[in-house]
Amino acid sequence: MLKSDLVNVLVAKRGVTQKQAEATIETIFDSMKDALVRGENIEIRGLGAFHVKHYEGYQGRNPKTGEVIPVKPKRGLLFRTGKELRDRVNRGNEGSSPAGGSAPTGI
Repeated sequence: MLKSDLVNVLVAKRGVTQKQAEATIETIFDSMKDALVRGENIEIRGLGAFHVKHYEGYQGRNPKTGEVIPVKPKRGLLFRTGKELRDRVNRGNEGSSPAGGSAPTGI
């Protein structure tokens, strides 16, 4: 799903204009980005949580030359799914045949 698909869903389900839907989606995503840049975690019940993880700097090595290279501290982003989403995704797989399912009949 793309951002434009989210906009289209908002237009269809809520009856807002295309521009209003785009502005709403942009506002939500910009707010989330700003919070993560500030180091805040985001938790959306039923979906999951974004966590900012801080990594300390360390001394790395170039595998080719063996030269010691200082690696600066950095931050990474983790997403952990919520139980409701995880259960819903797993429930969606029930009843479908596995990849490469049974051979076609009538050969």
